[in-house]
Amino acid sequence: QAQLVESGGGLVQAGGSLRLSCAASGRAFRTYNMGWFRQAPGKEREFVAALDWRGESTTYADSVKGRFTISRDNAKITVYLEMNSLKPEDTAIYYCAADPVYSDYERIEHIDYWGQGTQVTVSS
Repeated sequence: QAQLVESGGGLVQAGGSLRLSCAASGRAFRTYNMGWFRQAPGKEREFVAALDWRGESTTYADSVKGRFTISRDNAKITVYLEMNSLKPEDTAIYYCAADPVYSDYERIEHIDYWGQGTQVTVSS
């Protein structure tokens, strides 16, 4: 069964760092584009970062550019989100996503697979 499982969330002070991981089960995910979204309380889910299946192309939301880095290990079928210089406004549930079409990260309703989410809380 295809599944995405996130880990690495937690509580951190502003200016700190966290590394999220998303382990994908199912060999098909090796050729899926992977990404991260987040949803803060009372807000819609929003795009954070995406990485194509080759690991060659990345896209970031303007709000995280220069602070967050997405990467993947295809041997482990795992995608990571390194988050630095965290701000209280980064507080949200972070969701891993997988999709065969890279441009689908612009259309959240087209994403094929979602993880269950991991909470990130940044205190001021």
